[in-house]
Amino acid sequence: MSTRFSRSIVALLGVGALAATLAGCSGTAAAGDSASNDTADTVSYAVDENTIVFGVVPDSVDTETNYQPLMDYIAQETGKKVDYHESTDYAALIEAAVAGKIDVASFSGFTYVTAKNNGAAITPISSIITAEGQEPGYYSQAIVPTGSDITDLAGFKGKKVCFVDPSSTSGYLFPSYNLLNEGIDPETDVTPVFAGKHDVSVTKVGEGVECEAGFAEDSEVAKSDKVTVVAETMVPGAPIVVSDTLPEDLKTTLTDVLSEVTIDDIIASGVKGADSDGFRSVFYATSPVDDAYYDTIRDICEKTNADQCQG
Repeated sequence: MSTRFSRSIVALLGVGALAATLAGCSGTAAAGDSASNDTADTVSYAVDENTIVFGVVPDSVDTETNYQPLMDYIAQETGKKVDYHESTDYAALIEAAVAGKIDVASFSGFTYVTAKNNGAAITPISSIITAEGQEPGYYSQAIVPTGSDITDLAGFKGKKVCFVDPSSTSGYLFPSYNLLNEGIDPETDVTPVFAGKHDVSVTKVGEGVECEAGFAEDSEVAKSDKVTVVAETMVPGAPIVVSDTLPEDLKTTLTDVLSEVTIDDIIASGVKGADSDGFRSVFYATSPVDDAYYDTIRDICEKTNADQCQG
């Protein structure tokens, strides 16, 4: 099974090309004038000392709007301008992290592990939770159009299946692993369709034309009444990371600001837009996490011997 997983997933990712690109970037300390990142004392910024670059991959059309109150809060608490940096896909966010072009970022778990494996100088500090009493983490859900005769993962064989992105934790890595456990190769036993975003995957599956089944994270699935969940797997919560090349005092401030903050804290601070249905739908609080929290993803990489997990 591990060989099949490696073969199928690598064919879709084109990891060789990505690794070559990242290798060329891995010696770059940042986008500034720093020539080396050989020592832990090297200080550099994505842009300059007055700016924090916040990197994300858009999961939906509302990604920037959803993150705005959090970015405004960071700006308010640090006294710095916060620039929104939207990567076109997960591979681009990994490349930006390795090249030192982001200061703070919201990764998927798998993207974080891959970025670390490729030399990104980043540290996870917290994960966003969306409801009171929730633990970090969320579900990768297998979905079909409402009324479909597919009732489990075994029924995905031979179907047109929507994935999110080849580097998505909940939209590809865990779904592929789970399909393989059902004896279904995610490359050869289904027709894979990469939707690019979780909400698009949900929409395409709901329409039942381009995709007869698919995968997406639970927060986007919950917004649609046109799909039915037939299986789900808990995924480690997506980390908020901070660049290791920032000054120690700024890293400390960002950790204090982002490790344990609630929506009530942000509203009380006076951030405009925090007390809104849109922000409440995606943010309740942050909960501290560390690098070891993502060992589950590393275990899947080790057990499957997937080449794209390697540094």
